[in-house]
Amino acid sequence: MGIKHSSIKKQRTVRMTFSYLLLIFVCVAIIYPLIWTIGASFNPGNSLISTSIFPKNPTVDHYTRLFANEGTLYYQKWYFNSVKISILTMIFSLISVSFTAYAFSRFRFKGRKNGLMLFLLLQMIPQFSALIAIFVLAQMLGLINSHWLLILIYVGGQIPMNTYLMKGYMDSIPLDLDESAKIDGASNTRIFLRIIMPLSRPMLAVVAMNGFTAPLGDFAISSVILRNPEYYTLPIGLYKLVSDKMGASYTTFAAGAILISIPVALVFLALQKHFVSGLTAGGTKG
Repeated sequence: MGIKHSSIKKQRTVRMTFSYLLLIFVCVAIIYPLIWTIGASFNPGNSLISTSIFPKNPTVDHYTRLFANEGTLYYQKWYFNSVKISILTMIFSLISVSFTAYAFSRFRFKGRKNGLMLFLLLQMIPQFSALIAIFVLAQMLGLINSHWLLILIYVGGQIPMNTYLMKGYMDSIPLDLDESAKIDGASNTRIFLRIIMPLSRPMLAVVAMNGFTAPLGDFAISSVILRNPEYYTLPIGLYKLVSDKMGASYTTFAAGAILISIPVALVFLALQKHFVSGLTAGGTKG
């Protein structure tokens, strides 16, 4: 009996050790590039060859250059464009995904299963596979350099995946709540706004976070539609910083990349309590 207990304890120790090593590896893989980029943003010069994690002669010149509007550098405009597109994408994604998920979760209609299957297939197809079609459509409609076309593309790309996530969460909300509200005379709209939406706040926070961060990381689609530097988003603008046209300033690129993380951090902090409440509800349900 003692040998068996010792063997189980040994296996548990091995599993815990492996788990901690894996966790440490993941943390290093995530944190090290971030710390290195922060160090590069304070490093003098334009090259990354001599860049170290902790620069010997730190400087804020790269940050001040971003807001100096030197030459063709429109960092402030790019920053505003990216934040504007991200906020509008987040809002429209929340609205569209909430309605589609509620319809698929609570109603039974003709074509429902085919619609879900279509969403699943669309989810498997990357958006950049339609770059040529998007460019031709933008030219035909005269929407080159249009932020609204870009927002519509982002929102449409968010619907399939987020609808599946939201529908799965709404399916876990008991139908008894809907039936009780209908007995009291509540309409479907009232049930949706007063019952389903408040209870779905954790998943709404996930959809909001996805909608906000997706445009900030897109380069392929935005570079096809946006051709004028004044309309660039940060991914395109920062790329130009490391191209030959703007002097290949890699350290300034690092500074610009660090600054765009500020709105992402603010949105995450604003939504954090909903993430935590969702984890707590999932752990205590049942």
